[in-house]
Amino acid sequence: MCGETMILYPAIDLKDGKAVRLLRGDMDKATVFNDDPAAQALEFVAAGCEWLHLVDLNGAFAGEPVNGDAVETILKTTNTPAQLGGGIRDMATIERWIERGLARVILGTVAVENPALVREAAKAFPGKIAVGIDARDGMVATKGWAEVTDVDAVELAKSFEDDGVAAIIYTDINRDGAMQGPNIEYTAAMARAVTIPVIASGGVSSLRDLKALRDCGASLNGAISGRALYDGAIDLAEALKLLKG
Repeated sequence: MCGETMILYPAIDLKDGKAVRLLRGDMDKATVFNDDPAAQALEFVAAGCEWLHLVDLNGAFAGEPVNGDAVETILKTTNTPAQLGGGIRDMATIERWIERGLARVILGTVAVENPALVREAAKAFPGKIAVGIDARDGMVATKGWAEVTDVDAVELAKSFEDDGVAAIIYTDINRDGAMQGPNIEYTAAMARAVTIPVIASGGVSSLRDLKALRDCGASLNGAISGRALYDGAIDLAEALKLLKG
């Protein structure tokens, strides 16, 4: 996708009903950026974003949706397509979110523990199921990153190659919220290994990072950025222009 349009997904991470950012996935290291996530979503939409990336942080640890009200309010106040991950681990929850207007459901922990559910959901809801692969040093971490498995991130991505998965969201945990730049090499390697669109996440902290991802020589669908947008390190309108170029 090099040279083509890459999508920038502004991230709204939800903890206790507020928009926060964590440092390297640590729930004790949360910075609250907005008490009103829906207002935050509207700000991103006003700047021109085409998608929203939502994460239910409490849900990821609890194994079930916790910040559902905040997500529903965002879906009601914006018409922008949104994807959501965190604690979605059964078909009923997937169905419920899609009925409520969510454009894409992200399955993370279950992709490791119950891959059959991913395949079943992708078949039932074409184009609406993404797999979230979060890795530390190339190995997949689950349950809100609390547990690192012995599953190789690229091998996991390849295992869903022919199942109709809409996207793979690859997060490098060591880079997440640390403002140190994304792991371009590993993200590009994953994008080359599969035909499923890959979205880069973790460490995107400047326009330079976005440019590097865009020009990495692999076909990336887009990039997720959170802290850098809140801190003002990335101007959203400028970033969107850069990626359209």
